[in-house]
Amino acid sequence: MRWYWIDRYTEFVRGERATAVKNISLAEEHMHDHFKYFPVMPHSLVVEGVAQTGGLLISEYKNCQEKVVLAKIVKAIFHCEAYPGQTLTYRVHAENIHDKGASITATSHIGDVLHAEFEMMFAFLDTAQWNKELFTMREHRHLLHSFHVYEVGVNADGTPLQEPECFLRLDKE
Repeated sequence: MRWYWIDRYTEFVRGERATAVKNISLAEEHMHDHFKYFPVMPHSLVVEGVAQTGGLLISEYKNCQEKVVLAKIVKAIFHCEAYPGQTLTYRVHAENIHDKGASITATSHIGDVLHAEFEMMFAFLDTAQWNKELFTMREHRHLLHSFHVYEVGVNADGTPLQEPECFLRLDKE
């Protein structure tokens, strides 16, 4: 089973930036287990949500052909706690995308309040040496649609974001 720590994208500019939201609910099981009788969103799950937001931004830029993994958390500074009923807004900026990986800066906000600041590095897996498929192209396509990437996504010039050719070929199979 995979866990996703974002609910949807509200902005997605190919290869540049993305904004995603995570609604925190008391119905989520981890809210009862992290600190008993003190439900608070675990910082580690916020880090994962930001990493998923940035990782999918980087992956989509590479036409979903590269397997992107979080390689290093350079900075993670938390300024306050996040509680049930609040919405976290993750704003990610791609700083550098190159052949081996990428780096991002990001923030997490609760309304207008700065919740956390991040710097992260991602690596592209060398799948030639890896026999295991992390996920299929159909699963990856479904995930991006579930997060509304192609509803809100645009290219750097403002034109609507289109699915990469590798996804369109799936319709013909």
